[in-house]
Amino acid sequence: MKTVRIAGIGLAAAASLALAACGTSENGSNAASSSSMAPMSSSMSAPMSSSASNGVTTNADVFGPACGQLPQGSAPGSLDSMGPEPVASAASTNPLLTKLVAAVKATNLVDTLNSQQAITVFAPADSAFAALGDAKFNQLAANPSQLAPILQYHVLPQRFDAKGLEAAGSVMTLNTDGGPIKIAGSGDNMTVNGAKVLCGNIPTKNATVFVIDKVLTPGTNK
Repeated sequence: MKTVRIAGIGLAAAASLALAACGTSENGSNAASSSSMAPMSSSMSAPMSSSASNGVTTNADVFGPACGQLPQGSAPGSLDSMGPEPVASAASTNPLLTKLVAAVKATNLVDTLNSQQAITVFAPADSAFAALGDAKFNQLAANPSQLAPILQYHVLPQRFDAKGLEAAGSVMTLNTDGGPIKIAGSGDNMTVNGAKVLCGNIPTKNATVFVIDKVLTPGTNK
């Protein structure tokens, strides 16, 4: 599928990572500022990339079958609106990521994600959480100590674009105990631990986001 160009907006709903409420990027920013740091926030700390431009994308780089579902122009959740926002705030406006945003808020990881310098977030779409079932999702949301390691398994401490992930083939997440993430395929056929990329290379201020169709399970590729 050709890359998607969208004039003016703001997604990044992170996916936690990213990794669930929709709102404007302004609302997302307010949510970020009011959230407290998670008890596990120290394990979320990511080093700066060796190059500030590594893994940085633009609207022209976005690809995937679900990208067309993003709002257009400068509407909340559009590419233009998400780009200037840090990842958790951007994700809070993304209509594909409301469940992920709810999970990030439940674990108090909004500020932690927003404060990182250069990360990659594999963001499960709402349909991915729906596959878990409401009972399972509510159970995890009520137990941050169980949910946080799962969200951390969706965040890389380095910023990658799709080409960088493809070249790496295998990457480690912030949840190092979870084992490596396997990257296969390319373009519309790219998968992350078997999860299909629905919309990839989404740019935000401090992260590149890949919306995926499954919730990744730590330890499956050990």
